[in-house]
Amino acid sequence: MSERLEDAGAMAPGRSGIPITRRDLLALGAGAVIASAPGVAAAAGPQGQLTWGIHVSLAPTWFDPAETSGLITPFMMLYALQDAMLKPMPGNALAPSLAESWTASEDGLTYEFLLRKGPVFHNGDPVTAEDVKFSFTRYRGASHELLASRVAAIDTPDAQHIRFRLKEPWPDFLTFYATATGAGWVVPKKYVEKVGDEGYVKAPVGAGPYKFVSFNPGVELVLEAFEPYWRKPPSVKRLVFRVIPDEATRLAALKRGEVDIVYSIRGELAEELRKTPGLTLKPVNTPAAFWLSFVDQWDEKSPWHDERVRRAASLALDRDSMNQALTLGFSKITGSLIPQSFDMYWQPPAPVYDPAKAKQLLAEAGHPGGFSAGELFCDSSYANVAEAVVNNLAEIGIRAQLRPIERAAFLKSWADKKYKNVIQCGSGAFGNAATRLAAFVVGGGTYAYGSYPDIDELFKKQATELDPKQRSQTLAKIQQLVYEKTAIAPIWQLAFINGVGSRVGESGFGRISDFAYTAPYEDLTLKA
Repeated sequence: MSERLEDAGAMAPGRSGIPITRRDLLALGAGAVIASAPGVAAAAGPQGQLTWGIHVSLAPTWFDPAETSGLITPFMMLYALQDAMLKPMPGNALAPSLAESWTASEDGLTYEFLLRKGPVFHNGDPVTAEDVKFSFTRYRGASHELLASRVAAIDTPDAQHIRFRLKEPWPDFLTFYATATGAGWVVPKKYVEKVGDEGYVKAPVGAGPYKFVSFNPGVELVLEAFEPYWRKPPSVKRLVFRVIPDEATRLAALKRGEVDIVYSIRGELAEELRKTPGLTLKPVNTPAAFWLSFVDQWDEKSPWHDERVRRAASLALDRDSMNQALTLGFSKITGSLIPQSFDMYWQPPAPVYDPAKAKQLLAEAGHPGGFSAGELFCDSSYANVAEAVVNNLAEIGIRAQLRPIERAAFLKSWADKKYKNVIQCGSGAFGNAATRLAAFVVGGGTYAYGSYPDIDELFKKQATELDPKQRSQTLAKIQQLVYEKTAIAPIWQLAFINGVGSRVGESGFGRISDFAYTAPYEDLTLKA
């Protein structure tokens, strides 16, 4: 007997594999109808404009699901321009979207999807099974090799049905396909083949609630409501994403009413925002773990090859002070690159701040006066976090020069393995413990510069393990090994602090569990 979505396929937020009953699903469906019921503004059609102050320079690759990195940033755009077969939505971490339902065979080798009738792309073409297959085979983002290696064939018996046949049972197929990657986000085959990949990112056509109007690199992206969107017509007519990299400038624009929503305000500026009449501070709990990656630890000539040196660096980090100073105490000090909300998370011992012990370890490792660590690379939008890290390391004698790089370029060079020394890493991508480990720890991972044989072997073992308890124990052992080897130095699980102006009704912050940005965009509103 196959497992149907309406019986057991829907997942509770942060807990893949927990079934929702038919009664629960009907209740959720009724709630969705109520939530989507048009009011006066909806009857008049989308109206008005919402403007964001964005903390990073937007990259055209984020408009194309095929380029999705194993990080959350591209989903900021995908939720507006594109749509997926299944995706995290309010109250459901695996919500049916373009797919009306799905079934999984008892042997775990076949997944079949039934497309919803009605969804169309922005150019009017209907969404078909061929588009779904094309989007999967075209996908080249994070974990694409893993997905391709495990899927034996994709069948499209008709325009509404898609069948994925796996080479062997893989419990994480849906997690990788629908949440941790962009492989399940669907683009129009005919249009992409007509304009090519370069033409597509210049004028993307998706099936999401908003359609592309214009993009001025480094300045702004403009989108317009797509009223035929299957879920509901958007309430707001136009969305403008304005690039404002400087935090103080973003906050000033919000105060003046030039923008309605700003992302990523930290430290004293966040406190100022909180005290400003008419503005609302919106901290969002995210799965965005931050950590230091010692990418030279597999080089025997590097100081980072010695576990004592890596442990010294971790002991040098004053995480509590950083949290209070930069994120007003909202971030979580967790000690892992796996978020606490993820399925199969293993709780490590709490990180300790002990600079005296750190200096002792350095001396034992042959570096009594410390050493020059070269450049420490980071995403420029989190340079103030990295500055605190560099200062902490300097206090125990590890001297590093900060090298902040604009996000799109940072991510590309990181994935292309162009960095040395130390990287300040962060990821807020959806998924579970296995997806996070696959991208950053396991050999062959998109951002893994090296790996350990015992970890790689255990990861292979868990990938095909059908017993949830046994699989969870294996993944816990992997996480324990990451901790014992000090393969990374954890910093925190970031609280993403944002600001909302007085014109905004529903901002969308926090509606989707484990999502940093404003979504679903079709639910956003302006005050009357």
